[in-house]
Amino acid sequence: MTDASAAGPVAKPGVMDIAPYVGGKSSIAGVAEPIKLSSNENPLGPGDKARAAYEAAVRNIHLYPDGKAGKLRDAVADHHGLEAERLIFGNGSDEVFSLLNQAYLSPGDNIVCGQYAFLAYRISALACGAEVKLAPEPAYRVEIDALLAQVDERTKLVYVSNPSNPTGTWNTAEEIRRLHEALPAHIILVIDEAYAEYVGEPDYETALPLARDAANVVVTRTFSKIHGLGGLRIGFGYAPAVVADAIERIRLPFNVSLPGIEAAAAAINDEAHQRTSRELVDAWKPRLTQALRGFGLEVLPSAGNFILVLFPDPARTAAEANEALMKKGVIVRAVGGYGIHDGLRITIGTEDQNRAVIDALSEFAAG
Repeated sequence: MTDASAAGPVAKPGVMDIAPYVGGKSSIAGVAEPIKLSSNENPLGPGDKARAAYEAAVRNIHLYPDGKAGKLRDAVADHHGLEAERLIFGNGSDEVFSLLNQAYLSPGDNIVCGQYAFLAYRISALACGAEVKLAPEPAYRVEIDALLAQVDERTKLVYVSNPSNPTGTWNTAEEIRRLHEALPAHIILVIDEAYAEYVGEPDYETALPLARDAANVVVTRTFSKIHGLGGLRIGFGYAPAVVADAIERIRLPFNVSLPGIEAAAAAINDEAHQRTSRELVDAWKPRLTQALRGFGLEVLPSAGNFILVLFPDPARTAAEANEALMKKGVIVRAVGGYGIHDGLRITIGTEDQNRAVIDALSEFAAG
């Protein structure tokens, strides 16, 4: 008889079928300091208050952090006018998604999200043995009726990123309310607002007020984008008390670091840094959009700090444009992993970085 253990450990069914997440590139061979516009980071970095808080925290890194993240919990609650006990903190908002899936999904259950939804929703759902049901986005935008058409008796969570990554499109407050009203009470609606601080569109509203009054809505935010703390991995969710209690029972202890707590608590009240970061995006997003459209490229409307550029001409593909940008030392995000093989996602950078993108794509389009 063959010893099955001789082949080594075998992951549970389904795990090896999950495609690993591949983040934006961060380096180019032979280029010492590339222009990195692949991960929607704040090109200004963190603000002075967050930097000072982080540096001060270094003196205490031999100590475990507060497992409840009390200082950050109070700062977030005060800033947004939320009930502190209903907040969930995680190693980035990615961990909040993973905890929600872990708490509510059993094998055979499913989540529903848009065709181009952030990949992190899917990975942890599949790891739970659940199914991922994708609603088509024919205009690169979440369609409420298409989402609802995917919901069935085994659906436990519906995910909407608003604004959406990687497309930059958004859903109106009316659409989000209509989606919630149509869902059964046992299904959790998760609204991922990672880019909410950048939004200026008049028909957009945060879903935090909806979550306050609803028994099945969770809103997530991150400190990785406008606050410039991506390397510290801090995210939070605002959830019904019963959901927050369930997550607290499975959350690993000390899942948020001491320097992260201190820096994020300082960052959330640094209004000057947030304002400067928004102004940079507000000034350059329309200019970059106009320039690239002038080269014959399609640029989707975006409410985030990035744009999705489509390359409709088969003679000048997204892959070729990506290569041309790399040769100029510019790193952007290919989004083939989302099924958008003719697109590149480009973070809004500093003036010099944005001009480098324009120059490189101008040369590419003319070439």
